[in-house]
Amino acid sequence: MTTNEETVTMTQGEFAHLGEGQVAYLRKMSSDDLIGRFPGMPEIAPGLQLWALFAADGRPILLSDERERAVAGALQKELTPVSIH
Repeated sequence: MTTNEETVTMTQGEFAHLGEGQVAYLRKMSSDDLIGRFPGMPEIAPGLQLWALFAADGRPILLSDERERAVAGALQKELTPVSIH
């Protein structure tokens, strides 16, 4: 068996833009975690379990209480949703 392995080297800047405009990251988070990560965020009730959709660069796109709505939001923006833990 043979394999075609190729090493690709990327700068930090190139890596930061990987998936930009194509991929959105979907993550289940508590509202407490969101408040801590995004201090400028509007007021939100503590202890809620929400689905957060982030752009490839980590910028928040939307929040939803339902996973399906977050996925639909990604698809509406022509982004491929990818789940992260």
